[in-house]
Amino acid sequence: MKLYDSTIAPNPRRVRIFLAEKGITVPLEQVDIRSGANRQREFLAKNPIGTLPALELDDGRVLAESLAICEYFEDLHPEPALIGRTPEERAFTRMWERRMELEVMFPLLGAFRHGSPFFKGRITQVEGMVEPSRAAARKRLAWIDEILGSRPYVAGDRYTIADITLFCTIDFGGLVGEGYDPSLTNLARWHEAMKSRPSAGA
Repeated sequence: MKLYDSTIAPNPRRVRIFLAEKGITVPLEQVDIRSGANRQREFLAKNPIGTLPALELDDGRVLAESLAICEYFEDLHPEPALIGRTPEERAFTRMWERRMELEVMFPLLGAFRHGSPFFKGRITQVEGMVEPSRAAARKRLAWIDEILGSRPYVAGDRYTIADITLFCTIDFGGLVGEGYDPSLTNLARWHEAMKSRPSAGA
């Protein structure tokens, strides 16, 4: 088993933190996305859409998509439960994780992708998408700040994959000039708590 990884991208970090929280060690192979190695024939033969992370199983099959990889490891190693132990816990955790992806990660990454020189020539950039994406992310971060005023974690009373997704998103945002408003004090408190977890260094 081997995990194709990139230390500069948020999605591979989601899986690394998930594994660290579970105490699972998987060999990592770095893929240089700066040079476009993930878009070359050798890697596309493993993952045709060229995204990271990707988990190569012992039988040679490759599982892509962060959430699918995390759910695979959750099934293999149920404890500590980062998705849930009961149908209700899993359903609500998945709901909140999906919200973090759709409502926060996607618009924040949209602002970066459409405005960053890194993506010039890699994707079709639309300059007019930058500010609307940025505004959407800010609106949703303010919403999350309100939610975190009444509970310690995104999905409720326990740390879950939803926290991992939000944490990797806002950390990456800070690195690329899309940081959150420091007046969002509940979010800031939560963020400091997430940074203090041993898995944050994964």
